[in-house]
Amino acid sequence: MRSILTSILAILTLTGIQAQSSPGTPKLVVGLTIDQLRTDYIEAFSALYGEKGFKRLWREGKIYLNAEYNFASVDRASAMAAIYSGTSPSMNGIVSSRWLDSSTLRPVSCVEDASFIGYYTGENSSAAQLLTSTIADELKLSSQGRALVYAIAPFREAAIFGAGHNGNGAFWVNDMTGKWCGTTYYGDFPLWVSSYNDSKAVDTRIATMTWAPSLQPSHYINIPAELSQHSFNYKFEDAKRNKFKRFINSPLVNDEVNLLVENFLDNSTIGQDNITDLLSVTYNAGSQQDAPLSMLEVQDTYVRLDRSLARLLDSIDKKIGLNNVLFFITSTSCSDTEPTDYNQYKIPGGEFHINRCTALLNMFLMATYGDGQYIEGHHGTQIYLNKKLIEQKQLNLAEIQTKAADFLIQFSGVNEVYSSHRLLMGAWNPEMAMQRNAYHRKRSGDLMIDVLPGWSISEENNINSKIVRHTYIPMPLIFMGYSVKPEIIHTPVTMDHIAPTVAYFMRIRAPNACTAKRLSF
Repeated sequence: MRSILTSILAILTLTGIQAQSSPGTPKLVVGLTIDQLRTDYIEAFSALYGEKGFKRLWREGKIYLNAEYNFASVDRASAMAAIYSGTSPSMNGIVSSRWLDSSTLRPVSCVEDASFIGYYTGENSSAAQLLTSTIADELKLSSQGRALVYAIAPFREAAIFGAGHNGNGAFWVNDMTGKWCGTTYYGDFPLWVSSYNDSKAVDTRIATMTWAPSLQPSHYINIPAELSQHSFNYKFEDAKRNKFKRFINSPLVNDEVNLLVENFLDNSTIGQDNITDLLSVTYNAGSQQDAPLSMLEVQDTYVRLDRSLARLLDSIDKKIGLNNVLFFITSTSCSDTEPTDYNQYKIPGGEFHINRCTALLNMFLMATYGDGQYIEGHHGTQIYLNKKLIEQKQLNLAEIQTKAADFLIQFSGVNEVYSSHRLLMGAWNPEMAMQRNAYHRKRSGDLMIDVLPGWSISEENNINSKIVRHTYIPMPLIFMGYSVKPEIIHTPVTMDHIAPTVAYFMRIRAPNACTAKRLSF
């Protein structure tokens, strides 16, 4: 009797499962990454927004107010790679936009590849240095290549990591000519992009383009009357050779991205069948290249960003329908952009010179271990040791790293020094985990220097200096569209959850190095 009852229950269970309709998938997934996007700024300037941009997201989306990266030293390239691969630089290999190539002792770009030539650019680019699969790659694998994958961004690394290893196309703005460009890595350059370049690209319009306040200065929030009189008016043509770089680093570039997206929707079949497609789009909410933004400029950036976002949502809604589209929207990285004169306000600080630091370190190692060039080079605040010399002298690399770290920690402005041996073999704590996740043994330096907040990092022959801040900056993660129910969540969440969550919606495997669980929906 028990076996009969068990059989009946099994049959009923299987029948119930078969009776359920198989879960559907969105026709299109749109990943919108916004460089320098901050949750606190979105909320602070909400009175300036229309109803179809950020306010629409807050009404219809699932909002994680405090999204975080689980590794240190985040920049645009490492962030994009982490979002789409679902893992940190320790696995995907993208430690930053550039690192020191140990074979040539020269900095290399994370997307540089001499095997492929560019369209409308002299840059040679591919995704080959991204060492893991992405959600775009897994979508291509699961659909046997039938899914369409495209990326449109102002920046080269954002476009390439968004498209992955096997995308149909990645397009970014050439910062020397203003043309949309690409790479032979993704095959032939589409005719519709060439036609756009010939007749509508930003180089045909930049002479008349100006970034000035889009609202009356008095309408902006908490801007003193005396400061509101000092408005801004950036004519890109005045920058001469840097005009396109200035344009790319302004909020006006988001409208240019939208124009190409709309042209793309008119000239492709993306989102038109039952096979899920992927479109990666990148906006910019950051500063101009040569100067941080004033608070007036920051507010205007978010006002313009709100309008660009509304236009993008409307364009995709009209072409495909938001009920058929899953959006995920987040920030690639954040930094404080307000100019600050620390000396004026008596805030402790100073200048940390990495080139002087490495020269003194080499003298110390020579005094300890004998003559030789123990330092191969440095990049950013990372120092690369001469492993060949250390091996020839039959010295212990871990010991040298430890002695070097103990020497460097004595420098003014140094908060902490992490050696690769310590990161790989040392005791675990939350800060060490962040540093370990940012470290890749074949691309990172032997010594990573953490500079004190308030200090500026200066390099030889580099007129730009970066003031260090360790302030926590909240970033949003937003899902909207296909079967997503509105909700606002304050609990922090890490960015490595994006890839498995999007993979779940597309009913595909998560990327091959992604170990995080998907978010609950």
